[in-house]
Amino acid sequence: MRLFLMVLGLCLFAMPSQALVRIKDVTAPQGLRDNQLVGYGLVVGLQSSGDTLRNSVFTEQSLQSMLDRMGINIRGSVLRTRNVAAVIVTADLPPAIGRGGRVDVTVSSLGDATSLMGGTLIMTPLNGPDGQTYAVAQGALIVTGMAAVGQAETVTQGVPTAGRIPNGATIEREVPGQLSDFSQLSLTLKNPDYATSVRVADAINAYSLQRYGKRTAREKDFRTVTLVRPPRTTTTRYLAEIGDLVIEPDTVARIVVDARSGTIVIGQDVQISTVAVTHGNLSVRITEAPVASQPAPLSRGQTVVTPQTNIDVNESGGQIALVGGATLKTLVRGLNQIGVKPTGVIAILQAIKSSGALQAELVVQ
Repeated sequence: MRLFLMVLGLCLFAMPSQALVRIKDVTAPQGLRDNQLVGYGLVVGLQSSGDTLRNSVFTEQSLQSMLDRMGINIRGSVLRTRNVAAVIVTADLPPAIGRGGRVDVTVSSLGDATSLMGGTLIMTPLNGPDGQTYAVAQGALIVTGMAAVGQAETVTQGVPTAGRIPNGATIEREVPGQLSDFSQLSLTLKNPDYATSVRVADAINAYSLQRYGKRTAREKDFRTVTLVRPPRTTTTRYLAEIGDLVIEPDTVARIVVDARSGTIVIGQDVQISTVAVTHGNLSVRITEAPVASQPAPLSRGQTVVTPQTNIDVNESGGQIALVGGATLKTLVRGLNQIGVKPTGVIAILQAIKSSGALQAELVVQ
């Protein structure tokens, strides 16, 4: 942990305070967004790793319905196949995509199938929230997970019951609402911030004054920048021109911690009022070592097992260090002095936030 924090501090302060980014990397035209699609289908061709039809009734019903549409009547028959699995298919429909385009799909098992490896998705309609079919998915699955089952041991790597089909769905219907349909053109910040909104508007106006002789942008709030398309140019060309302009974005002071993985991300503008911090770990180990007690020779006693318990108490840490300062480098140096693990750093940051000395937003995931 100490080495990680030292490397983090050296890397952050070897770079400039903020990097210049393009406007199109921090904004998006308002109204153009992805749309979620979902569908229900069947995966066939599995190697005896599909759904158990007796347990997954919906899989059996779907299989019968599919065969009925193909002219095969199996009503009343008892199906024993394990090569079919019911799945949920999801996809993101990008904005302004045309009919005939292709998108990736994600396939997830719905029943008790153990693996989808080697399966093929049968033609599955993908519907939007309005119930209309916007795409049709079909193709062979790519599954990165693996499962091996034996009589006495099971080995599982990754998630074998979910997979993807690259370019597995064909767009059949265009999403209403194209860029040319909007009466007012606006840019939405992906990370809303007042300073960033003003800088985006200033950069666009500086370019517009030189290129078109007029201002074309105005900051509406911390999230939106409104635009006025200059005459004698198209909306697409105008967005392409201002998208390559660079600004220096601003972000709020924030610390993000993930207690499950021990990941800690500290923003550069984080400040901590000077506080004294001590952290110690108390560990208690209890070991059971049963001992067999043998009776004396020629006696009528019995061999019994007597318990023997060893308790070891150890408390480590306990160093006191001053943590605080106006820069991230000072904060990293103070945490290095304590020398605790990531879980300890998370507890320290939460305690500092509770004391009111952390001048930043603490996000615990």
